[in-house]
Amino acid sequence: MPDTKLKGKTALVTGASSGIGRATALKLAAAGATVYATGRRQDVLDELATAVAHVDGKIISDAFDIRDAAKFQGFIDRAASETGTFNILVNNAGLSYPGSIADADPDKWRQMVDVNILALLTGSQKALQVMRAGGHHGHIVNISSTAARGDASGVYGATKAMVSSIATTLRSETEDDNIRVVNVCPGAVITNFARNFSPETINAVLGMLGLDLEFTPGMTLPQDVQDQINKAAPTLLLHADDIARAVLYAVTQPINVDVFEITVRPAKNLQL
Repeated sequence: MPDTKLKGKTALVTGASSGIGRATALKLAAAGATVYATGRRQDVLDELATAVAHVDGKIISDAFDIRDAAKFQGFIDRAASETGTFNILVNNAGLSYPGSIADADPDKWRQMVDVNILALLTGSQKALQVMRAGGHHGHIVNISSTAARGDASGVYGATKAMVSSIATTLRSETEDDNIRVVNVCPGAVITNFARNFSPETINAVLGMLGLDLEFTPGMTLPQDVQDQINKAAPTLLLHADDIARAVLYAVTQPINVDVFEITVRPAKNLQL
């Protein structure tokens, strides 16, 4: 029997071309939602529509830089206009450039702030306006991180701490609306998110897991390699689907239920 929990609902997912965003877009569509997906690569986003051809939901995609506020907010308006409703925004897109403050490139800080914070605010603002104007029941989901609570988690952790703080503020602002705010804090997940990590760090993980693959900066890990890593270390690294299931759980609760924060960690801590 097909899953129809989100039939008639409209969702928008950022960073949907890979990792948590891709898994979430697929999961919401499989539950019957019409999902508007955005990311950096149109060719990869186009594959999502094919992947959900057998379910009640569907995926409509457009590749653009979410730092472009007009395009991002316009995509939300398009979703609401074409479907007549707007119910779920998943602010998933994020960037991480690890490194010490003393040696970092300030432009990398700016990129993290622009994507992780400002774009999230831009999308959340428009989603609130559209939901309120249409009287739609809705959820705004922010993908934060356990790095928001960690010691010495760098500028990335600082941006995620702000994401969590923004979620708390949004929750307060929407108490009198039929709009719930969800803050999801994943632990270590195997995705292409780590493409900006140092080769030493990633190769140490790959070596520890016995995988014969040499990582280079900016490298995109093929999905089959990600699956191999998950199979090799199921208790050390989460799969993107683990986070997508948490999002689906939150957005399918009755609107009077406030699932505000979900922390999803691997069973064990990854020690390098």
